Amino acid sequence: MALRTIPIRRAGNRHNLFMGGDRELVMFAGLLAFALVFSAQELKATLFGLALWFGTLYVCRLMAKHDPKLRQVYLRHRRYARFYPPRSTPFRLNSSIQGRIYK
Repeated sequence: MALRTIPIRRAGNRHNLFMGGDRELVMFAGLLAFALVFSAQELKATLFGLALWFGTLYVCRLMAKHDPKLRQVYLRHRRYARFYPPRSTPFRLNSSIQGRIYK
């Protein structure tokens, strides 16, 4: 008897992307560009805001193409400690249950 296979549909496994990049990064960059353009109301600020928006959108798309979960991986990496002190010792006495687990 053959194993039963269940197809995994693509629609249920999509990454959380917006405009081709990470959703939160793209929206935050758009918010910053929007705030810069409408708070300064100058031609230089408008040009810089548009350049900021399109540059950030390009970088976010490149990141998402390389790895859609790159932001989450980076944030998890930042949570890890810089140094983990060694705590094991050769003199530890393992119980009989622990000994059976690792045979």
